[in-house]
Amino acid sequence: MTDHLLLPAAGVGRRFGHDRPKQYCTLADRTLMEWTLDLWLNVRLDGRRLLILAQSDSQGRDIARSYSNLDVAVGGEERADSVLAGLEALNAQEQDWVLVHDIARPCVRVEDIERLLDHCHRTGRGGLLATPVSDTIKRRDGDAVSTIDRRQLWSALTPQCFRFGELKQALASALSAGVTITDEASAMERAGFPVDLVEGARDNLKLTRPEDRALIEFYLMQQGRLEQR
Repeated sequence: MTDHLLLPAAGVGRRFGHDRPKQYCTLADRTLMEWTLDLWLNVRLDGRRLLILAQSDSQGRDIARSYSNLDVAVGGEERADSVLAGLEALNAQEQDWVLVHDIARPCVRVEDIERLLDHCHRTGRGGLLATPVSDTIKRRDGDAVSTIDRRQLWSALTPQCFRFGELKQALASALSAGVTITDEASAMERAGFPVDLVEGARDNLKLTRPEDRALIEFYLMQQGRLEQR
């Protein structure tokens, strides 16, 4: 069995509120994409690494050329379309493992990635990094507000790691049915495949809104990857 990596980066980052995709915002003169790619250089994988870009994304292709072990595939309109396109380009063995990681999560820890991979190898079950919800969670239904028991709630992170064949089947089935897929785990859950949660560090933050940028810079400094200015 081989371990592969998919990095979906074909999105436009609508919630980020800028005139360019968030993966190209800069932190200390490097793009967010480069910070994430640099991190994965420290992860030993014996399979292929695919960066999934929009067809017209010349900037991403220029960046990819700086990484000798990185290939490029063309993604789709939504994340699930891009991941499925990446799987088709990967053309791996059915039992191979595929890690899927958000390009907008540059602070994931190598030890967390290795722990997730070890869990999948040891148990034969797919899973994802996640953190227990610590905030009090409210549900609003019109004017009515209620509190949700958070003891069974987790925040899904990436990477997520599943068998190549099962993930491809699950994504293709969901997209064919017109089901909205927010992450790989949701497609696997719908298809009835087991999904395990492996607790990861809380600094594995995704750049979603402009205010997240300062916190990501802080985490990069805390991890010793960015010098304090």
